Amino acid sequence: MSAEEALDRVYASAPDAESQQKLYDGWAESYDHDLEVSGYATPVRVAEMLDEHLDDRGAPILDFGCGSGMCGRALAAAGFTTIDGADLSSGMLKQADRSGIYRRSWQLTAGEIDVAPGAYRAVVACGVISVGAAPADTLTLIASVAGPGDLLVFSYNDHTLDDPDYMATLAMLLDADFEQLAAESGVHIASRGSESTVYVLRRSR
Repeated sequence: MSAEEALDRVYASAPDAESQQKLYDGWAESYDHDLEVSGYATPVRVAEMLDEHLDDRGAPILDFGCGSGMCGRALAAAGFTTIDGADLSSGMLKQADRSGIYRRSWQLTAGEIDVAPGAYRAVVACGVISVGAAPADTLTLIASVAGPGDLLVFSYNDHTLDDPDYMATLAMLLDADFEQLAAESGVHIASRGSESTVYVLRRSR
């Protein structure tokens, strides 16, 4: 299966947890290669955005939906040293663990996160909360982990930016306890001509 065929399957997949686990377990071995040759730019952009807003390189960071560890590697390259990873797919976690980047990793249960508020200075979700993948209320889930002053850094691809449910969830957070520090559009997957917006939010109270 080519990289483009794999990406087509992702965008056409059902959003339920069982379908997502099966898809990513089956893709885990070639995932890094397929996305690298496709010009997947969002992990580096997410790491750069966190780098601009978090000075403490030793602060604990949760890479939510870490997949094979592409965003974790970008965070490490930016100088962050205390990174944990969590994902629905056991196959992806095996790949992530091989990188040696994560202090700790664990398999998620759909709709749950099991992390105490304030345990992480930042929660990152790169390419995770999107149409065909994690549902819109996943943003509310990761927001529940943030304590006052903590950061959320996440991406919405162009399909997701056009979906009213995802945008309404973002608006709800901004109307409640979060302020938007940044939102930057740029390349998502170069081979598809797709873009994503990387957001940085901070919990105000």
